[in-house]
Amino acid sequence: MSFYLKFSSIILVLVISFLNKINGEFTAEDCWALGMNKASLLCSTCDQLKKHDLEIMRDHCLNCCNKDENEPAIKRYPKASLEVCTCKFGAYPQIHAFVKSDKPAKFPNLTIRYVRGLDPIIKLFDERGNVQEVLAIERWDTDAVEEFLKTHLQSP
Repeated sequence: MSFYLKFSSIILVLVISFLNKINGEFTAEDCWALGMNKASLLCSTCDQLKKHDLEIMRDHCLNCCNKDENEPAIKRYPKASLEVCTCKFGAYPQIHAFVKSDKPAKFPNLTIRYVRGLDPIIKLFDERGNVQEVLAIERWDTDAVEEFLKTHLQSP
C-alpha cells in the first residue's frame, strides 16, 4: 500500500473518531466512509486487520461489526476444488475472471479443474479427500467466490 493511501486512511479514521466522540456511536455512513459495511461486517473479520498492517482500524471495525457469536459455527474444509469447463467461460465471465486472476493463488489448498461440459461448481473436501459439499456457483461474481473461500476454506 502506498504511503499516500495509508496516510489518507489514517486521516479518515481520525476524522471519524473525532466525529464519533461528538455524536456517540458509529453510523452506517461512518462505517461506509471507513470502507466497512455495518450491515454485513462480522466482528471476527476485524481480527484479520493485523495481517494487513491495518490494526489501527481494529477499534473502528469493532464499532461497525455485528457480533458473530450468535451465528452457527461455520464449517471449514481443508481442501476445495473449483471445477468448470473452459468452453463455458463465455457464459460465466465472472468465474472466468476469478480463475484467470491472481485470486486463486491466495488459496494454496484450492485446485482449479477443467472438466469438459461442466457448469462451474466448488467441491469441498474433508482431510481424507472425501467430497463433503458441492455448490453450483454459476451466478456468483469474483468477490463472492473469494469471500466464500475465505470463509469456508481452512488456512494452510
